[in-house]
Amino acid sequence: MPIDQQTAIAMYRQMLTIRAFEEMMAQVYTEGKTPVFDIGSGPVPGEMHLSAGQEPVAVGVCAHLRPTDTATGPHRAHHIAIAKGVDLKKMTAEIFGKETGLSKGKGGHMHIFDPSVKFSCSGIVGAGMPPAVGAALAAKKQGRDDVAVTFFGEGAANQGSFHESLNLAARWKLPVIFVCEDNSYAISVPKEAATAVASNADRAQAYGIPGVAVHENDAIAVYEAAQEAVARARRGDGPSLLEIRTDRYLGHFQGDPEVYRDPKEVERLKAHDPITRLREQLLARKWITPEQDAEFRAAAQKAVNEAVAFARESPYPAPEEALEDVFVTTR
Repeated sequence: MPIDQQTAIAMYRQMLTIRAFEEMMAQVYTEGKTPVFDIGSGPVPGEMHLSAGQEPVAVGVCAHLRPTDTATGPHRAHHIAIAKGVDLKKMTAEIFGKETGLSKGKGGHMHIFDPSVKFSCSGIVGAGMPPAVGAALAAKKQGRDDVAVTFFGEGAANQGSFHESLNLAARWKLPVIFVCEDNSYAISVPKEAATAVASNADRAQAYGIPGVAVHENDAIAVYEAAQEAVARARRGDGPSLLEIRTDRYLGHFQGDPEVYRDPKEVERLKAHDPITRLREQLLARKWITPEQDAEFRAAAQKAVNEAVAFARESPYPAPEEALEDVFVTTR
């Protein structure tokens, strides 16, 4: 079915929120880390991987998901978490390491976990695929038509977990959708220097499942490709592999000098910004007005501002809490 007005607007508003959040986090992250970059300083210590430019992948796929469907993400996962419905305030507090965070500040930005909407991510490359296959197996065993979706970068498609997960999912016809975010770089290594095939979608043939490549960073195109993949999984026909060409506007991590790419590359990418593209599509269909667009943008920024304020004002966990909520082995 073609996308409807309500869904397209919801996706657009999510993309605005994601972009506002990532731009805010890019600013907040630098606090206390200058003039000499110190990764352990500031209100958000540690690494920070932001997804500005990759919004279509998250919103186009998650538009088809229910709260009972499982989604697993990579270390760069704020956009997926927001699109899946993770609480923005609790996620921000988690990133700040605060007690009010999703995991009481103990997981941080690369280990966002929200069982209320069945979302998780991991700092280990390719680690989200096996759990998604497991969730899909559980749904099938329990007779539910829930699906699992696993998001990963094109670099992770060269990991053993990718091939092992595809093989098992295909062999058992599990309701899982593999979504490869091809942003051209695995950290600093360009795809063509590390991957033997031009399109990871072609690898689906080896496992006898559909492989679909979306060549444009377009939210509606992603929505249409994901629609059939999710429907196929729900009706019991097994897994699919989607490869979506997207753009990473920022470095692999904040503080990345990005010496591996042309300084003008991001400028060229932003000339085809996916938020601008969807905005123009909505205006052309007369699904929104310029006044509504301004309202949506203001609402997105307000939500982000409130989430950051909540995180800043929240308390840090007490030192003794470091020994709580952990696995302990005894002999």
